[in-house]
Amino acid sequence: MIITQTPYRVSFAGGGTDLPAFYQNEYGAVLSVTISKHMYVTVGRRFEPSVRVAYSRTEISDTVDQLQHTIVRETLRMLDLGPHMEITTIGDVPAGTGMGSSSTLSVGLLHALHAYKGQIVGRHRLAEEACSIEIDILKKPIGRQDQYAAAFGGLNYIRFNPGHTVDVEPVPCRLETLQELERQMLMFYTNQKRDADVILQKQSDGTRDKMTVLRRMRDLADAMRVAISGRGDLDTFGQLLHEGWELKRSLGFGISDPRIDGWYEAARKAGAVGGKLLGAGGGGFVLLMAPPHRHEAIREVLGHPRELAFQVDRLGSRIVFVSN
Repeated sequence: MIITQTPYRVSFAGGGTDLPAFYQNEYGAVLSVTISKHMYVTVGRRFEPSVRVAYSRTEISDTVDQLQHTIVRETLRMLDLGPHMEITTIGDVPAGTGMGSSSTLSVGLLHALHAYKGQIVGRHRLAEEACSIEIDILKKPIGRQDQYAAAFGGLNYIRFNPGHTVDVEPVPCRLETLQELERQMLMFYTNQKRDADVILQKQSDGTRDKMTVLRRMRDLADAMRVAISGRGDLDTFGQLLHEGWELKRSLGFGISDPRIDGWYEAARKAGAVGGKLLGAGGGGFVLLMAPPHRHEAIREVLGHPRELAFQVDRLGSRIVFVSN
């Protein structure tokens, strides 16, 4: 049996410039960090000559081709693994909440299945194979940031180049700065899930008309990594986070709605410096940055919504258990 642990990601700036519609014309860039919330994937041998997959539902199929879980099915096909397989996935965060859950699953599953076959693979390969499954095979209208964030972990500036190559640059940030960032961040659940593919398809189709805004969003990713690196200017970082959300919201495409806008404005009046809706938009988690002494006022004005602790995970996907 193999168990992998793969972190979810929080994207600070540049989301949307990792879509092919943008980076095939000029490079895109994202600043993101992985957090200590994870997807766990368990892979083992099944006694019966069938495949059992347990997630929000349970499937038992005689062949891989009969599986309804598309990511599991295509990953098993890619690695040429047939029946006698038992696969379980458990996530700390629900799907559709803006933290790259499908790509986190893809990376963690690939990692587990490669290990099951006795193969050690690098992080770039894990990310590229996850991209291949989600984008090339399943034709999802998504970008490439989530797969690389999940595979590499930590705080990274990720650049997307014409030709589909990706560069991952860890940000040189002091431990004290990361700890202060953790203290200042709040994550609240909007109690809304959404289909990110629908929003991302609209964004991809409308990219040509939004290039000026998307360039500014891409450049913010660089400005934010400069602010947080070295001595760590978190005041500037928070202001840039706010600017990035204003730019992203201006794109339209169903990214925000009146309820989310109301939350954000109320949080700003209560002391939040900046923030954003995580992921493609439309629901999920709201990230807010504020001095710790303003946190209780923000919770109060928002009606004490369900909260998720923000803590940086400095590791990417890893194998946490191997049995004989």
